[in-house]
Amino acid sequence: MTDHITQGAVKIIELIGVSEKSLEDAIQQAVTKAAETISGITGVEVMRQTATVHDGRIQQFRVNVRIAFVVQ
Repeated sequence: MTDHITQGAVKIIELIGVSEKSLEDAIQQAVTKAAETISGITGVEVMRQTATVHDGRIQQFRVNVRIAFVVQ
């Protein structure tokens, strides 16, 4: 999940990314929003993928992710 770190610590937070486009875009949304306030993101792990459906069509993709970053 993370790049090689020789010493220090890594923190992990959990987020839900949301997109009307795709699962991949939902992942990117989560990472992009996290990067607005967190620096040094080193990895993302997708834990769960879901979608909402209306009238037989997917309306929204959702991904539960864990985002890792180096503690400063």
